[in-house]
Amino acid sequence: MTTTEAACELCAQTGGEVIHHGEKFRIVLIDDQQYPGFCRVIWNEHVKEMTDLPEADRALFMDAVWQVEAAVRDAMEPHKINIASLGNMTPHLHWHVIPRYIDDSHFPDPVWAQAQRPVAASDLASRTALLPSLRASIIRKINQQINQE
Repeated sequence: MTTTEAACELCAQTGGEVIHHGEKFRIVLIDDQQYPGFCRVIWNEHVKEMTDLPEADRALFMDAVWQVEAAVRDAMEPHKINIASLGNMTPHLHWHVIPRYIDDSHFPDPVWAQAQRPVAASDLASRTALLPSLRASIIRKINQQINQE
């Protein structure tokens, strides 16, 4: 059963477009116009820190993060991938998987920094066009992970 906290955004909402919803975690695609392909891997139960999980759950969760990273690399072909788990504003265990490009608004700084430049609309449109491939890649990789367990 999933434990929730009333004030927790990730307990109350899905956190994005659900690509995969398993027993222990879900994978969502964030609707971020500047960062097509920005995903989150979210633990379903309200947990604040990785060390609050049993070792087997930590391994399962991190395997999912690595599968999403691989899917983002395959589908989006970014210059770099950023993986982050902050939780300062939302203390619910989740990982950000963010495709980064040399010409993105914030590169080389984090996506949460002040924007340095606009991104060409044509570049954003090209990246957005890759989202169906990303969805399919995530589903394929997660299903492979599940079948190996």
